[in-house]
Amino acid sequence: MARPASPAPRLLRAEVLLVLGLSLGQSAVYALVTIVARLTADRPLSQQTATLNPSQSARPWLDLTYQLLGIFFAVVPVLLAVHLLNRDERLNRDEADADGGGGFSGDAMNARARLGLDARSPLRDLGWGAALAAAIGLPGLGLFWAAALLGLNASVVPAALPDLWWTVPVLILAAAQNAILEEVIVVGYLMTRLRQLGWRIGAVVAASCLLRGTYHLYQGFGAFVGNVIMGVVLSLFFLRTRRVMPLIVAHALLDIVAFVGYALLPRDWFGWL
Repeated sequence: MARPASPAPRLLRAEVLLVLGLSLGQSAVYALVTIVARLTADRPLSQQTATLNPSQSARPWLDLTYQLLGIFFAVVPVLLAVHLLNRDERLNRDEADADGGGGFSGDAMNARARLGLDARSPLRDLGWGAALAAAIGLPGLGLFWAAALLGLNASVVPAALPDLWWTVPVLILAAAQNAILEEVIVVGYLMTRLRQLGWRIGAVVAASCLLRGTYHLYQGFGAFVGNVIMGVVLSLFFLRTRRVMPLIVAHALLDIVAFVGYALLPRDWFGWL
């Protein structure tokens, strides 16, 4: 029996806008406002600073609490997106069973399997993730250096947490949160929904990549270009493999190196770097 139809396009469009409005679409709007503010400030962009992972309180226990709450609530939109995809699959199975089709086999159609978020091949996911991180990270360093040289980026501070026992674990969690949020929402969820809306592959990839670049604009134009290029690589990989997990691994590795490396390197190295 034919598979039941996807939800109505009007409902899908509203859903996508709501999910993005609660997550990275909101970040993109703030990033656009921030880059306008930076460009109209009394200092050149290259003399401004974009701080990632800032301290939230002078009191260490309260700072840790804020950090953990921020990480937790940042991944709630991911849970929402996976829930919405799962809901569609359950409704489809229920409709098929009601019609006597029985054409769906439970776990094979759930959203985690559909997005490649399961643990069917952890070693392969880890290997591909490490390879993607190397392929993206090394050229990315060159692009970052060129953007800084041309004055197209603010000075990025990857971590500004106090030197405490929980600093490195929190930075690792923050890297994992960034990776899960961005790759599930911008690649897995958004590309799946846009394809269901009938968008062509090229338009789907372009939308995903431009969104990724836009919510990094607060760092400058070099960050925008670098993340668009990164988005092209990761989107094409997803289209070929239908697995988000290697993308999460790659993104997490890149952020862990940036965040933890910055926190642990001696401060007198930064002038040379």
